[in-house]
Amino acid sequence: MNAMKTVLVIDDETATLTMFRLFLNAYGYSVLTAENGETGLQMVREHRPGIVFTDLKMPGMDGFDVLKQIKKTAPETEVIVITGHGDMDHVVRALNLDATDFINKPIGRNALDAALKRAEARLENDQIDNVPIQIEISSGVGIIYICGTLSGQHKDLLMASLHRALDSGAKGIVISFDNHSAVNGAGIALLTRLFTEAKTAGMRFCIAGLSENFKAIFDMVGISRVAPCVDTVEAAVSAINKRATA
Repeated sequence: MNAMKTVLVIDDETATLTMFRLFLNAYGYSVLTAENGETGLQMVREHRPGIVFTDLKMPGMDGFDVLKQIKKTAPETEVIVITGHGDMDHVVRALNLDATDFINKPIGRNALDAALKRAEARLENDQIDNVPIQIEISSGVGIIYICGTLSGQHKDLLMASLHRALDSGAKGIVISFDNHSAVNGAGIALLTRLFTEAKTAGMRFCIAGLSENFKAIFDMVGISRVAPCVDTVEAAVSAINKRATA
């Protein structure tokens, strides 16, 4: 069984499992399902799926405990949590436990398709060992490119990029996420530290390319108030330069 094309869905609602199976089979995935956390963890140990969707609210072992155990057993697995609209506090808690994405109920095909594409791209990036963070200086702005999932293990790379921008005399920082990037809880804390240091140094900052999912998270935790989110690097660089000359 190809782990990259194997998806496990853990949810206590039969209708949700049926919907996932129909969609995922149509996308060409091998689909495993479990109606509770204990069974789901056993399937993770036996089959090592590349992607796991788990509901957060389940009787018995809830999704948070499932997430923690999966990350102990198979830390490379992409875990996407399933939650209800408005449960952003639960999403933040899951991100702090190293979930890499989330999807809201009722599940829409477009949202599912986007989550799968992001997860597959992150798995591929991990396999080919891409450089997760790169920086270039353009138009007097340091542009830090994030590839894959920004997490606590990228602390040294991220802060080194900031210091390179500072040493270059850049007036601002753009954090550019590609279409498939994600940020876990430790990554959010890292960004907060980076923006604090950049502000102390008199720099301006902006975020580009972030998915709608993570824009909602950044709005909730307050990052968007200090680092505006725009669609493209060009728009971000322009916004920083305009603010610098205002």
